[in-house]
Amino acid sequence: MKNLCFLVLFCFQISVSQTAIKHIVYFETDKYSIPETEMYRLLLFLEDIESVDISKISIYGFCDDRGSHSYNMKLSQNRANAIKEVFTSNEFDEFLITNTDGKGELLLRIVHEDEINKIRGLNRKVEVTVMPVFPARKNNFDSSKLESILNGDLKVGDKILLENLLFERGYSYLIPESRVILNNVSEILKNRKDIYFTIQGHVCCTNGERDAIDGKTKKRNLSEARAKYIYEYLARRGVSKRRMKYVGMKRKYPLGGPQRLDRRVELLVTEVKN
Repeated sequence: MKNLCFLVLFCFQISVSQTAIKHIVYFETDKYSIPETEMYRLLLFLEDIESVDISKISIYGFCDDRGSHSYNMKLSQNRANAIKEVFTSNEFDEFLITNTDGKGELLLRIVHEDEINKIRGLNRKVEVTVMPVFPARKNNFDSSKLESILNGDLKVGDKILLENLLFERGYSYLIPESRVILNNVSEILKNRKDIYFTIQGHVCCTNGERDAIDGKTKKRNLSEARAKYIYEYLARRGVSKRRMKYVGMKRKYPLGGPQRLDRRVELLVTEVKN
């Protein structure tokens, strides 16, 4: 019976561990700035986990075996901090990052002399482990619900969440799947000449009520940039600019659910013509 319980526990641990998503960033000797090629790989990794509901992120820095222990501890911590900064700058909630630790040096194993430099290069790294929410959450979005709201009776003060109108992390442009939704929204709003509205842009994962940095312009006005993107998109599709305004709401109103849903736009009805 004990053997059976151990086997069940062991299999469960394997199934959970297999859900982890891992990435390694390599560094140059004595450096904690991220090399250009490694930064490119890291940003691709962030794109890959864009749609993942994350339960926690662990970041561990390491050094090769050269240098004093105290020096290596500081350097490895700086490397871990550099990776954390990339996550938080790209709208990953800091509260999800449960560990940002420098682990110091990794000792050499017994290797051939001609392998030492290669092994040391592999030891100058940061290991990132992303644990998704288990089990994964399902997307139950129904576009007909949004269309019904936009076509229904609206009054001043109504706030309409453009659900599943999602943005690329750290940028003011939409993920490709969301453009189809926005096209449908624009057709409805073009024909509903009786309503005037303000487009409110939101961001996630900043401290307090701060705005996030637009990855394109490097300005800390991402929520406004997202609202402006929708404003200009709707205008190109035929919605009158006289009926629209846009404003950035920073991170004043988080929804409390998955962080990607806070990268959103809402419409506030400001006037209804009879």
